[in-house]
Amino acid sequence: MVTLAAVSDTRASTDLPTRHRAVVYTEPGRVEVSERPVGPLGPTDVLLRVSHCGVCGSDIHFVLEGWGTPGSVEGHEYSATVVAVGEAVTAWKVGDEVVGGPSPRCGTCEYCVQGRPSLCVGRSAAGVDEYPDGAFAEYVVADERGILRIPDGVSLRAAALAEPLAVSLHGLTRGGVQAGQRLLVTGGGPIGALAVAAARARGVTDIVVSEPHPRRRELCERLGAVVVQPEDLVPPPTPHATIDEPFDAALECSGHPAAMEAALSQLKRAGTLVLVGAGIRRPKFDNNRILLNELTITGSFVYDADGFERALELLAQPDFPSDVLIEPGDVPLAGMLDALHGLEAGDLAGKVMIVPAAS
Repeated sequence: MVTLAAVSDTRASTDLPTRHRAVVYTEPGRVEVSERPVGPLGPTDVLLRVSHCGVCGSDIHFVLEGWGTPGSVEGHEYSATVVAVGEAVTAWKVGDEVVGGPSPRCGTCEYCVQGRPSLCVGRSAAGVDEYPDGAFAEYVVADERGILRIPDGVSLRAAALAEPLAVSLHGLTRGGVQAGQRLLVTGGGPIGALAVAAARARGVTDIVVSEPHPRRRELCERLGAVVVQPEDLVPPPTPHATIDEPFDAALECSGHPAAMEAALSQLKRAGTLVLVGAGIRRPKFDNNRILLNELTITGSFVYDADGFERALELLAQPDFPSDVLIEPGDVPLAGMLDALHGLEAGDLAGKVMIVPAAS
C-alpha cells in the first residue's frame, strides 16, 4: 500500500508517497513484495511513478542464480510518469512520461571521450556496487540526467522496451551489422528477438536464429527470421574451413557456452562474434579457427552513446513490432518470481512487463 504525504509545492503532485511496495530480493531463488520507504528526493532528482518494468535476463542471474545483494530491488527497463522534481530540476515537470536511461557517466575518461560511455571507468559493477532501488516497485527515484522523454505516439507499455532495444542495437553496432549481410542470432529470447527486429529495421533481411524452445522459435519466425535448432549448427570439419553459407556476424544472446562455440564455427573469414548474453559457464574456443580465419570475438556491454535515442526512434515507427515483442499479459509485483522461472524455462518468449498498478 502506498503511504502519502500532502504537499503544497507546485513542483509536485498533491500527494507524494512516503512508503510503497517493491519486489525485494532475499536469497537465491526467493523474492518478496515488501513495503519500504520511498528514496529521498535530492535537488537534481525526479520521483517517478512506475508504469511498466521489463524483466531482464540479468534479473534471472540476480534472483535465481544468486548474483544479487539481499535486500536489493532490481528493475531497470522501465517507463514511468514524473510525480515530483527536485528544487534544482528545470528540464522535467509533473506529468512528463519518461523511460529510465543510462546512469550518468563521468564524461571525461578516455572511453567517454572516445564515445564509448559503456566502458566509463566510473561505472558501477552490475549487481555488486551499491545503487538506489530499481523499478520493480510502485515508485523510483532517478537522477534528472538518467531519464529520457517518451516520443509522441509511443505508449508507456511499448516505451519500456527502450532499454533492452538499446542493448540489442549496441550488439549490432559491435558486430558492424549492415544491410545486405548475413546474420546469425543464437538465443531467441527477448534480447535475441529484439535484435532480429532491430536488424530488420536496419535493412538486414538474411537472419537465422538458433533456438530450441518452440514458443521463442515461433516469435522469431513472426519477426521475419529463419529458425533452426542448435544441433543444426554443424561446424566445418577443419579449423580453416567454413560452412557453405557462412555468416558475416553472429550475436550470441543466450549466455550458453555451447551456443558461443557453435556461433564461432558458423562465421565467414574475417567474421565477428558478438557476446551479448551473460553466463556463468565459460566456452572453449578453437584458437586455430580464430587464427586461420582472422575472426573477431568481442563483447557488447549495454549501450551505444546514443542508444536510447535510436531505440525510442525505432519504437516511434508505426511498423516496429512492439506488440509482438511483449508478452500479452502484464504481471503484478507478486508474479515476478513465476515470470523469472517462465523466462528461464523458455515458456515465455517475449518481454515480460511487471506492472505495479496491477498488484
